Amino acid sequence: MKKLLIALACSVSMAAFAQATNWPEKPVTIVVPFPAGGSTDMVARAMALQMQTKLGQTFLVDNKPGATGTIGAGFVKRAAPDGYTLLVSSLGAFVVTPHLQKSVPYDATKDFDYISVPVQAPNVLVASPGQKARTVAEVIAELKANPGKVSFASSGNGSSDHLSAEVFWQQTQTEGLHIPYKGGAPAINDLLGNQVNFSFQNVNAVLQHIKAGKLHAIAVTGDKRSPVLPNVPTLAEAGVKGAEVYSWQGLAAPKGLPPAVKEKLAAAAIAAINDPEVRKRMVEQGLEIVASTPAEFTAFQAREWTRWKTLIETRKITAD
Repeated sequence: MKKLLIALACSVSMAAFAQATNWPEKPVTIVVPFPAGGSTDMVARAMALQMQTKLGQTFLVDNKPGATGTIGAGFVKRAAPDGYTLLVSSLGAFVVTPHLQKSVPYDATKDFDYISVPVQAPNVLVASPGQKARTVAEVIAELKANPGKVSFASSGNGSSDHLSAEVFWQQTQTEGLHIPYKGGAPAINDLLGNQVNFSFQNVNAVLQHIKAGKLHAIAVTGDKRSPVLPNVPTLAEAGVKGAEVYSWQGLAAPKGLPPAVKEKLAAAAIAAINDPEVRKRMVEQGLEIVASTPAEFTAFQAREWTRWKTLIETRKITAD
């Protein structure tokens, strides 16, 4: 009986290993916790197409928007950790929203295997057409002359554009008026219409308006200048230190992926974003290729988690 049990355990183990190494044997679903058409959706679909080609299996993008990304993330957390349900989200669901809402349907520090950060992008401080400010110093002067009255639009509470503004005010010892919108599009529309004064928008979201002269780019939040805005200084170059902020997308899976699946998935994801055509398209839109490994993403998530938790608590930022 003992030998029979050992043989049975070995056969089960071998079957599981074979199933893992043969992954994927059926269609894979990539959940995007936001509506179709946004930056995260675009990144997910580009990766899905390449992974489908490289692995010879269908990769489907399923948009599950709601509750600032937590509905889709919670859905993935509850899925089987077999590599057939994945999550591509922006930083919000991974490191911001859990600090803003009293309850979310997952624990971002325990419930996911972090696979790769495919891309990141700095934000850019832009002024509405009617604003006279053209430098960071002029923006700071306006904030100090009118504390709490100079408006900054964002795509919502806890978004990277909102957090960029909070970091900027903190580091410059100023205070602006935060105007949250339900998404980046309405925020940009009101910025173009002079309904709000400034905004820290994702570079890729406002690049066309900057090039057309409709919005004035003042500084970027990266640790270096953006290749698509080479004449725009970083905040650090303009004298504001410690205000580096990147918006980023990450690929994750339910916690407990078989090691062979995790290794194969990570390799496919990194190869997908490094595909020459995909890479070219992303860079042209102002995105920067990261293509991190699971270990690098796991360490990065932990650092970002701590950073935004500290800022949210210090600045008393809420979801309302």
